[in-house]
Amino acid sequence: MYTDSWNDTIIALATPQGVGAIGVIRLSGSKAIEIVNTLFVKKDLSKQASHTLHVGILKDMDAVIDEVVVSLFISPHSYTGENVVEISCHGSAFIQQKIIDACIEKGARLAKPGEFTQRAFLNGKLDLTQAEAVADLIASNTEASRKTALQNMRGGFSGVLKNLREQLLKFSALIELELDFSQEDVEFADRTQFYELITSAEQITRNLLQSFKLGNVIRNGVQVAIIGKPNAGKSTLLNTLLNENRAIVSDIAGTTRDTIEEVINIEGILFRLIDTAGIRTSDNEIESIGVEKSLEKMRNADIVIYMFDCAHETKENLLHEQEQLTSACKNHLLIGNKLDLMNADDIIKKFDGLDILFISAKEHTHVNLLKKRLVEEVVTGNIETENVVVTNARHYEALQKINDALIDIRKGMDNKIPGDLIALDIRRCLHYLGEITGLITNEDQLDYIFSKFCIGK
Repeated sequence: MYTDSWNDTIIALATPQGVGAIGVIRLSGSKAIEIVNTLFVKKDLSKQASHTLHVGILKDMDAVIDEVVVSLFISPHSYTGENVVEISCHGSAFIQQKIIDACIEKGARLAKPGEFTQRAFLNGKLDLTQAEAVADLIASNTEASRKTALQNMRGGFSGVLKNLREQLLKFSALIELELDFSQEDVEFADRTQFYELITSAEQITRNLLQSFKLGNVIRNGVQVAIIGKPNAGKSTLLNTLLNENRAIVSDIAGTTRDTIEEVINIEGILFRLIDTAGIRTSDNEIESIGVEKSLEKMRNADIVIYMFDCAHETKENLLHEQEQLTSACKNHLLIGNKLDLMNADDIIKKFDGLDILFISAKEHTHVNLLKKRLVEEVVTGNIETENVVVTNARHYEALQKINDALIDIRKGMDNKIPGDLIALDIRRCLHYLGEITGLITNEDQLDYIFSKFCIGK
């Protein structure tokens, strides 16, 4: 299925582009050690042990390129399963390019995006879920995303699927064996145990599917649109949450004409806060455009914070706004602002019966409670849980098909359909399990998945 290009030696810069203290250049392939050995003048690298470091000079012909540290990882004991050499050089972009050019001249070629990890997958060092978790780990920007990616990279998700696949394979083999003895009317597969397996598999699949909501939050963050009438304190709230003066604040209604977006990390979750223009009817063309953009952001948001001035809002209007948000199926919070300007008992009496969090964005009153409510809106339970969390849309789609296949298997058993038909549904389930882990895949799919990686990984 794969071309001879997988047998050559690749090279890429493994550290970010730009000037730094050091840069790391990685080679992988059968000739990786041989190529670097032609440039490394201090010792014969081909005679050195795996997992060793060597300090010396790299020379191209008679010209010294740099003093470097060479790390050796000999096949199969490396990330890719091939011979791997890492050259730690000084962080000059010019020096890095000189080393790469010299290695290419000796027979290496530039790696494609994700090609090192793709080779690790093809050589059986990682399955596909672990390989994809590598990209997630590189892109992680919160503690929750780091922990989730690290657990999946270590085989947490694939371990669950592997165990399920092995059990289904066992029963599939027994059921298909029964087909060879159909005239003797014997059962090799214990139907009671099979029911228990299907029940367990359905529960595991449902739990994984349900975890995708949290996984999507961990991976992509949550869009939060802060909406309301002009001068409700939306920009003040944004500044308070960010702890900086990001948005212009004034007593003039309609100060915010365009949306302002910023990201905040609350308990390991990224919230993408969107401060919007005050929603009202206006003859000003620019303000009207801002209002329309506010409504668009509201429609696309995961959570809507409807913010109002406690002194000037009425309960009747608030009920109307809440009804509009509910009918639009919008997850929303009602936030009453300017608590510092009114008596707390009067405010509670005025809006009795409504689920409202009262704050003072200016004085930071109850802002921590708002942060807690935001987290509660997207997380059920403890986000630091060690349970497997699905973060990949490709995995989610395959799990849905696995769930459908399991339902069909149960229906078939309930209706006592022939074993050959049940075996077809089991094979369908095994197929989608294999698609997740990479046991069943194709070159085009792999190229698409790994093309989203960075070059040096």
